[in-house]
Amino acid sequence: MKYDFLDPEALSRLGAIPLEARQAMTGNVAGRHRSPHRGSSVEFAEYRKYVQGDDTRRLDWKAYARSDRYYIKEFEADTNLRAYFVLDASGSMGFSAADDARIQFARKLAATLSYLIIDQGDAAGLSVCQEKIHVEIPPTRRPAHLNHMFEVLANTEPTGETGLVEALHTIAEKVAQRALVIILSDLFCDTNALGDALQHLRYRKHDVAVFHMLDKQEIAFDFERPHRFVDMEDKTSIVAEPTLVADEYREAMKEFMATVKGKCHDIHADYHLITTDQDYEEIVHDFLTSRLTKKGKA
Repeated sequence: MKYDFLDPEALSRLGAIPLEARQAMTGNVAGRHRSPHRGSSVEFAEYRKYVQGDDTRRLDWKAYARSDRYYIKEFEADTNLRAYFVLDASGSMGFSAADDARIQFARKLAATLSYLIIDQGDAAGLSVCQEKIHVEIPPTRRPAHLNHMFEVLANTEPTGETGLVEALHTIAEKVAQRALVIILSDLFCDTNALGDALQHLRYRKHDVAVFHMLDKQEIAFDFERPHRFVDMEDKTSIVAEPTLVADEYREAMKEFMATVKGKCHDIHADYHLITTDQDYEEIVHDFLTSRLTKKGKA
């Protein structure tokens, strides 16, 4: 295949599992997802009192027989889902200790999920951010649209400092209707500012999914001799003896991960901590199936 981040066999295996929205979506065409608006699906929503002007064909005569009052039977409306992938392409996304670089792992997740989303009739789009949003591809349902997304993913190289927080605020303002926002990042940014940006997305009633991507070496900090550690975003460096700083580093890392997880849980985000040595197909499979069981009310 032209793109090394796509596996046709994995796509075939995962294609049988639908991606479900966890809350009501606001789409632009009929689809498989619940809408906040009333419509004409077969799923009952609620009764409401008849008012002058209502279509009498929607009167529930059984309810009238029981209560001697006129009620209109309303049904859920079904609509399509619009997914916005937010790819952090700052310098730290190029880190790799032994396995795929973080950016390559993010390409696999974004490409696989966007293929599955469009294949089931929903819409997918992509925003790539570095110090600011570098690329914006609005979501559409057209299969030909995938080639454009894949080309951008293939040509995206990590560089510079992260502008993820500002990008999330921008997306929260731009995307007026309820949508699925999928964030792919190491989340190395100010955690309080990140929490504010996530709250902004939640305030706009978006369904937020977060793939917190780390390298297992970043967590384990398993170094045995002095190293020069270089910040991959601003290029500053420091020489350190790992045995002297390991305990303090691991404690700080543990606190960072707990804080990020807490910020995501505060807005009921679909949070996934992953490491780049994991099987990406298994991660996508677990993501899809977990949403089947967690589908709930808006």
